[in-house]
Amino acid sequence: MSYAVIQTGGKQYKVKSGEILKIERLPNTKDNTKIEFKEILAYGDNKIIEIGAPIVQGAKVEADLIKNSKNRTVIIFKKRRRQNSRRKNGHRQQFSMIRINKIFSKDGKILSEAEKISKLSKKEATKKEATKKEATK
Repeated sequence: MSYAVIQTGGKQYKVKSGEILKIERLPNTKDNTKIEFKEILAYGDNKIIEIGAPIVQGAKVEADLIKNSKNRTVIIFKKRRRQNSRRKNGHRQQFSMIRINKIFSKDGKILSEAEKISKLSKKEATKKEATKKEATK
């Protein structure tokens, strides 16, 4: 299974094709758009590894943006004892949820590709499950 180490939002992530992950929010992006990460620090599989100095020129990772959203609220509560002084504050960090589709090597060859997601309605999915159960009986 191929993987790549990408850099985005000041952080580094080891990603595989088909993986869904939360990253720092990407500016000026809308849902269901394709994103290319060109800052690839390393890529490889079980046999070979290509490491950049600091990045691998020509390598890239393609991903789909699933959604932009905010995390749960983190409460910041500061209290100074016996001073009747307290302060309560909250913070919701913004994030982008992405799904990794393809990992390209430095020559442009596809190292790994994610499977296509079929968007079935709930009725169609239950029908398929029912037919599978009948076929196994």
